[in-house]
Order: sequence, then C-alpha cells, then structure tokens
Amino acid sequence: MTQDEDRLRVLSIFHYVVAGPAALLACIPIIHLVVGLALILAQQNIQGRGEPPPAWFGWLFVIMASVFITLGWIFAGFIFATARFLAARKRYMFCLVMGGVECMFMPVGTVLGVFTIIVLMRDSVKQLFEANNPVQPTP
Repeated sequence: MTQDEDRLRVLSIFHYVVAGPAALLACIPIIHLVVGLALILAQQNIQGRGEPPPAWFGWLFVIMASVFITLGWIFAGFIFATARFLAARKRYMFCLVMGGVECMFMPVGTVLGVFTIIVLMRDSVKQLFEANNPVQPTP
C-alpha cells in the first residue's frame, strides 16, 4: 500500500467517524419540534389560564426544526458518502467539494476538510482516482 492509499484510507475512516456525531447533532432540534407540537396542541387544551400563544408560533417551531433536522441528516449522509467515495477512489470532485463544505463546521470539520483538500490536491492522488474512473470518450 502506498502512502497516498494509506492517507485516503485514514481520511475515509475519519469521515465515517465524523458522520455519526453529525447525524446525532442534527437530532438536537427535535426538542424544538416537540415544543412546537405542544404549542399547536395547547390551543385546544387551555383551561382559562390566560391567552394561548398563536398557532402560527407553534408551526414556526415545527417547520424550522424539521428543516434543520433534515438538512443535518442530509449533511451527515454526504459525509458518509464522501467516506465511501474516498475508500473506493471515486467521485473526486464530490470529495473535494465536501472537503470545502466541511471546513465551515468548526473545529472537527475544519481539520477534516483541510486535510481532505490537502490530500486530494496531490497529483498522485488524482491519478489514483483517475485510474478507478476512466474517462469515457464522447460519441
């Protein structure tokens, strides 16, 4: 195994490791989802204890939490896919773009993204990807 293949293997493992906590952290807005549902359902269960909050306020919680949960799970799925592609040495551009996107999520994502970009920019690594993805001539 060459040094580049070893680096890609290690990067793949770290991407698998980071995908798990990313998916778990995306579940934090479930708290807001439950609060929003409680606000919506509280419209019918108020027993003379003052004015209930408007229903749109509960729906705002539900919609925003659902969006953040979905986006977080999609991001975790992309990190997982990047790990698979790095291990198989496929989809070079996807892996490179994901390395850049991961840089926004400090501190672990930044470190992982920077190392991913550094490794993928080496010519010998590009050749490993090209060997697994031969360019098809256009007819």
